[in-house]
Amino acid sequence: MLTELIEKTLMLFSISTIRYFIMAGIAFGLCYKLFAGKLYKAKIQQRDADRSNFIRDIWHSMQTTIILTIIGCLVLFTPLKGYTKVYEAVTDYPLWWFCISLPVCLIIHDTYFYWMHRLLHVKVIFPRVHLLHHKSTNPSPWTSYSFHFFEAWTEGAVLILIVFLIPIHPIALELFVVVAFAINVYGHLGYEIAPKWFRRTWLFEIFNTSVHHNLHHSKFKGNYGLYFRIWDRLLNTEHPDYVKEYDKIQSRRI
Repeated sequence: MLTELIEKTLMLFSISTIRYFIMAGIAFGLCYKLFAGKLYKAKIQQRDADRSNFIRDIWHSMQTTIILTIIGCLVLFTPLKGYTKVYEAVTDYPLWWFCISLPVCLIIHDTYFYWMHRLLHVKVIFPRVHLLHHKSTNPSPWTSYSFHFFEAWTEGAVLILIVFLIPIHPIALELFVVVAFAINVYGHLGYEIAPKWFRRTWLFEIFNTSVHHNLHHSKFKGNYGLYFRIWDRLLNTEHPDYVKEYDKIQSRRI
């Protein structure tokens, strides 16, 4: 049984590592290399990050990947799974629940992340834990998983919360991890690629953008939400210059 657990852990780590390098690597390659000239007007901060920043981010992202792998294995491949609400047969719950479980996970994660993120910015905690992530004041896709050892555990703990809170199929859980990482890459992209029409719809009032999170990295406060603007707007923690900065970059770009 131990051998099987080790094999599954190594498999999950390999998949997670490959996913990180493919998704972050494609975003980095397209924006920072292949189309850097064409996209320069969409760059949020005009200066370029140092190569040392990329190396540091990748190094710590690998540490985070190990920790997330351990958490994933705990909830999927150990006796702990028997106490969770993870179910194996898709027919155990209605198909509509399987479909909406992903957005429910995103809502839970966004709420969890907002309050956890604010806690990490408490003066006693910030320099000891969260400052590492903020060393990337000009973030890139490689920054997406660049966390301190203790922050990586708090980031990954949302998986434990989800599996104990709602019924979730392993495929839906994996989709959540992939979608969450894709949005995370966009948030740290360093470029604003949202289409022009996005600003004129209700979607802009709800969803975050790359500018939204980039402003958090450059100003070190405000804009604590992950996917949505809702908590920041309700609790008046959205940076007052966000909309102005977004409009400025979009008008320069489009």
